[in-house]
Amino acid sequence: MESEVVRKASAAHHAARQLAAASTIQKNQALAYMADALEAHEADILAANEQDLVAARAKGMSPAMLDRLTLDAERIQGIAAGVRQVIKLEDPVGQLLDEWTRPNGLRIQKVTVPLGVIAIIYESRPNVTVDAAVLCIKSGNACVLRGGSESICSNTALAQVLKEGLAKSGLSADGIGLLENTDRALVKELLTLRRYIDLAIPRGGAGLIHMVTTTATVPCIETGSGVCHVYVDKDADLDMAVRIIENAKVSRPSTCNAMETLLVHRDIAAPLMAKLIPVMKERHVELRGDSTIQGADDMVRPAAEDDWKTEYNALIMSVKTVDSLAEALDHIRRYSTHHSETIVTENEETAQLFLRDVDSAAVYVNASTRFTDGFEFGFGAEIGISTQKLHVRGPMGLTALVTYKYLIHGQGQVR
Repeated sequence: MESEVVRKASAAHHAARQLAAASTIQKNQALAYMADALEAHEADILAANEQDLVAARAKGMSPAMLDRLTLDAERIQGIAAGVRQVIKLEDPVGQLLDEWTRPNGLRIQKVTVPLGVIAIIYESRPNVTVDAAVLCIKSGNACVLRGGSESICSNTALAQVLKEGLAKSGLSADGIGLLENTDRALVKELLTLRRYIDLAIPRGGAGLIHMVTTTATVPCIETGSGVCHVYVDKDADLDMAVRIIENAKVSRPSTCNAMETLLVHRDIAAPLMAKLIPVMKERHVELRGDSTIQGADDMVRPAAEDDWKTEYNALIMSVKTVDSLAEALDHIRRYSTHHSETIVTENEETAQLFLRDVDSAAVYVNASTRFTDGFEFGFGAEIGISTQKLHVRGPMGLTALVTYKYLIHGQGQVR
């Protein structure tokens, strides 16, 4: 008897052929039906989400993870709006990337095509169910989704609504498959199902990402893990620095683009901390710092080696003083997960050196790391943030979900 993984992956594989050939109009109509269905079934979705929340609270889930799990009317409206934004985006399929004619008369075209079937493995954020499915459908791909057990009720309700919208458009509902069995053994089966799965994308914490990248025999993209840094240079506007630090750490600490480590040039450490510490106290942020930073206030706890490499996903921030830009760069090279880093400085030469030498997917001057996001980059909904270099890097929107093939036109040429 076939497992749920094989059954749904096989069905998605067959549906992918139809989706690859679907017109832009038909795909956009499917997305419009999905957005309408999300709003129409809001009460059902919220009821399912409440089941997950009750179980999560009983298990002692952290506030940060509960925030990721929670849906409400406003968030559902935002999710539906995100679907409608994707409708407005250009179809990435069938784009002519290049063309040329060889001396023998062969005309060669390089054209974008869907990847096929994409497996997305994620944790407690049910909005990923919608983001992933919508981006896959718009880019002509089928998907097999495997969310965490803590969000199974929410994910099941959302997937049913999305499949309803897909079927209403005349496309196969099998283009969206959700694994409802939460047995972790099924994840390995999914990640090694090379005959049906063309790409795997994990979204979640470092543990999930490591498991996927070390288990998969299908191609996969490493995403998400975010030990992000803000470096405040000696030539920084300190009031600007405080605003950026507060936003990068506090606005949503559970996300991968939240800042975890603050690097401060020693020349401005005292005046910066005098401005920053009252704000951090008001925002209930725990500071862990080196000896210089500990001397600024009794609230600062000693930082250990592990703090520099920890993605807290919480209101905790490690702070280190450095003597130069070079020392800041060395620290980032050693501890960064290659996600997002920021420099705050008024010195253009220093800013350019930081932009050149930091090897991360997103590198900022005088802006919060929280902007590393598909929506903020203008990509619409996002399927993940790649921290590797192939085949995509940074926020992954529609154009990250296609590959290309060559179309060659001849008049009887032989080699």
